Amino acid sequence: MIEFYLHFVKEQPILSSAIQVGLLGTFGELLAVRIRLGHWHFFGPGPVRLAVKILVWAFLGITFKYAFAGFHGFVDVLVYKGYWFQIAGTEGIFRAFSVSLFTNLLFGPVMMLFHRYTDNLIEKNDMNWGSLQKAWLTLFWFWIPAHTITFSLPSHLQVGLAAVWAIALGVILGFFARKN
Repeated sequence: MIEFYLHFVKEQPILSSAIQVGLLGTFGELLAVRIRLGHWHFFGPGPVRLAVKILVWAFLGITFKYAFAGFHGFVDVLVYKGYWFQIAGTEGIFRAFSVSLFTNLLFGPVMMLFHRYTDNLIEKNDMNWGSLQKAWLTLFWFWIPAHTITFSLPSHLQVGLAAVWAIALGVILGFFARKN
């Protein structure tokens, strides 16, 4: 099974990103709601809203694949131009941190805004800007450290781990919301 997965993510990077994030991102969101409310809520009535959420997550998975590749190149150019630390040009934890930092500072807020906007359209809610600002804070305390680990992996494994991180964050936020 692991051989099939590794072959699939190497040979079909865009499709595998869409599938991984579509399924795992949606599961993480459902799990967070389950923890917060104490019961499963599938964004009903009917399967349409859930299907649309899966499609939005799948689209985000595709953007993750492009953004992750692009921000590796972004860091390379910054190093080449002398705008960032030379050590980020070599493999290692500081390179992974640098890619994570720029990905989360430049791509993260826009992606979260888009995701929150589509969630509100699907669920027919008004935009809660205070909640979005709290979500942006996760870029600092969760996503930059998590993606430092993510960007330490080979590129074909990065989106899959990011999708697993989405589940972990869903669990964390679900418990925080339940306490409040």
